[in-house]
Amino acid sequence: MTDMILPAKPADLPHVIETLAQAFQTDPALSWIVPDPDHRSRALRGLFRVLAPADARVGVALRSTEDEAAALWRAPGRAHSGGIEFLRTVIPLVATFGGALPRGLKVQAGIDAHRPKGRFWYLHYVGVRPGYQGKGHGGRIIRAQTEVADVEGLPCWLETATAENVPLYERLGFVTQIEWDVPGGGPHFWGMTRAAR
Repeated sequence: MTDMILPAKPADLPHVIETLAQAFQTDPALSWIVPDPDHRSRALRGLFRVLAPADARVGVALRSTEDEAAALWRAPGRAHSGGIEFLRTVIPLVATFGGALPRGLKVQAGIDAHRPKGRFWYLHYVGVRPGYQGKGHGGRIIRAQTEVADVEGLPCWLETATAENVPLYERLGFVTQIEWDVPGGGPHFWGMTRAAR
């Protein structure tokens, strides 16, 4: 049976958090920020415990019915965190990342500097649990929201540091607009946009 894609209710957020934490364990950017795999595993759960409810408040958190995949989308005009949101999240993130926080801030600064202005749906995070990757779950959960953007006549934006994901995003209509490297030996990023259809 094909998995259904649904908006995550507050009670579903622990499943979203776990899916994304598993999916991002080998992500190049997060591996650079937190090199130790055990620390990274704990940090990812802490990170998504902060981000999932924050993104759901200003956009939508999506999950597949069997939790193969999850996505966090920020609504048009809400891609950049405001001051109150920053203050709400900074203390938990300091506790989560500890000494790795300066690298995390370098990555975030690069993302913020290269993200466009304007109104667009922002795919903040999307991930598929390792045992389900390569089976179409990622494409289905992304299309669930790009279809909404199409109805609204709005573009979408994402960044990725995973070269293998670029062709997947291209198949979904995203086009690379910019590439950059995080200073100090950090990861390479692709910034990609998708025009409304």
